Amino acid sequence: MKKDYSKILPPEWQPMSRVFTALGDEHRQRILLLFDKNERLNVGDIAEVSTLTRSTVSHHLKILREANVLKSEKIGKEVWFWINCPWLEETLSNLLEYVRHS
Repeated sequence: MKKDYSKILPPEWQPMSRVFTALGDEHRQRILLLFDKNERLNVGDIAEVSTLTRSTVSHHLKILREANVLKSEKIGKEVWFWINCPWLEETLSNLLEYVRHS
């Protein structure tokens, strides 16, 4: 048994916890699945095809952005979101490395 991690997560795992928390909600999973490769969507785009209100979509997007699952940029009055692929790949690869070497 590895007792080193009973009280604190290793630094490379700390962002992973936020990702799993953010993706633990089915609505946020559905939002993530709406994005095509390299696509940028705004709140209106997502709310239009969702069963959620615009304000609820905004709330979920905020959680995904704070967990670094999504990146965003404000252009004019709209905020555009896209999947933070490089960061997600790096973060989730830490988990895969651990599983492969356990």
